Amino acid sequence: MTPLAIGSISLGLVVVLIALRIPIAMALLGVSVGGIWMILGERPALGVLTTVPYHFAANWTLSSVPMFLFMGYVAFHSGLTSNLFRAARAWLSWLPGGLAIASIFGSGGFASVTGSSVACAAAMGRIAVPEMHKSGYNLGMATGAIAAGGTLGALIPPSILLILYGIQSQVSITALFLGGLLLGGVTIAAYVLVILIAAWTRPDMFPRAPAVEKGERLRSLIDIWPTLLLVFLIFGGLFSGVFTATEAGATGAMLTVALGFARRSLSIDALKQSLLDTVLSSASVFIIAVAANAFTRLIALSGLSMALGGWIGDLGVSAFVLLLVISLVYVFLGMFLEPIGAMLLTLPLVLPLLGAQGIEFLWFGILLAKLLEIGMITPPVGLNIFVIHSVVRDSVRLETIFYGAAAFVAADVVLVVAMILTRGWF
Repeated sequence: MTPLAIGSISLGLVVVLIALRIPIAMALLGVSVGGIWMILGERPALGVLTTVPYHFAANWTLSSVPMFLFMGYVAFHSGLTSNLFRAARAWLSWLPGGLAIASIFGSGGFASVTGSSVACAAAMGRIAVPEMHKSGYNLGMATGAIAAGGTLGALIPPSILLILYGIQSQVSITALFLGGLLLGGVTIAAYVLVILIAAWTRPDMFPRAPAVEKGERLRSLIDIWPTLLLVFLIFGGLFSGVFTATEAGATGAMLTVALGFARRSLSIDALKQSLLDTVLSSASVFIIAVAANAFTRLIALSGLSMALGGWIGDLGVSAFVLLLVISLVYVFLGMFLEPIGAMLLTLPLVLPLLGAQGIEFLWFGILLAKLLEIGMITPPVGLNIFVIHSVVRDSVRLETIFYGAAAFVAADVVLVVAMILTRGWF
């Protein structure tokens, strides 16, 4: 059997195993070792089990992942993130759909601390849904807004998705963070526009909230200034070149712990829970990334990526058509797979195709984050939707949340099409 045939069969086998609900890491690693064994023999295949984890873990930039995760968990357990929504509510509740708009801005603030879509959706669901329910908001639009707002966690720094993409594609993480910040801001504006249009056409869906006194607004700023200062120091240092991504993560984690203790909102038990959550999340991310690196070696050894690139070239497919097909594939994968797993599974095949077409990896990384997050709020298995439903199970049906998120999905599709048509935003 030729190496190309082994690579093709291995790719199909991975898809089958994942469809059978085998964990992505186990499917990738098992198939990779088996495929390399068939191509090169026993010793090189077993060597993959030792060399790939070492070389991957030796990447110093990777240490920023647990640091940013730890920062996010400490911020959550110490209550730093819940104040963000309360401040946004105090200043924006006078607008039509003000509480829903506040949840979008609150999600953006939460994303700037945690970098996790699921954590963002879960936390904002617990905080904001009861407020909107009490104010008489349409629960479909209310929960849909929070599910969509949760997707900002993959765009606004410190996005774990963008960190891993930068490591895999050898793209500057700082540049990816800047691009994610730009697209995250555009996405927030698009979501706010969706809410304003809905509130204008259907005012019954978004009753006006009671006016907030000036004193409460000022107090809300006092509550959030430590968090805003934290974000400013970390990302100001990162974007100005004072910090590397790893140093920014470590500094952020240290300052968040110090801030939590200074405000007396972080207990020893909460700190222990934050450490445990960080270890579990980091281990989950790293084992998938190690397996994906092993799969990358198999794809390269088999010549499958070069064969696909040659086939695409023979077809004469334009860059626009290629990007359109890749976009549809990623949105589909995002419906069923966790975004990090979907990304690491496919990059070994996608990056060579992009390189052959001269498509900028930096630009594609931002687009990829957006595509995978669209899948998080689309049926049948939008992960953010299920997270929100687990929080509001007693009051909102699952299909109602999917229906409420539809308008935000439409806004995302418009942004993606605009990005593809105007390549060069980043």
